[in-house]
Amino acid sequence: MGSDPKNPLPASYEAALQELEALVASLESGQLPLDQLLTGYQRGAQLLKFCRDKLEAVETQIKVLEGTELKPWGQE
Repeated sequence: MGSDPKNPLPASYEAALQELEALVASLESGQLPLDQLLTGYQRGAQLLKFCRDKLEAVETQIKVLEGTELKPWGQE
């Protein structure tokens, strides 16, 4: 699923999450026509993948910094 040049991906995880939350709220409202529901669903899937990829990249960086195993927060 590539980036749509008419609707580029957000610059940050936080921006993507904010857009995704707004999109979910509009989809759940039940007020959108069918074609907009499909477009919204597709955009939501794109944003979800973007967020997951960002989280995975951060998790990988943490693993590198902490060794090979993640440690629970608050443990030293």
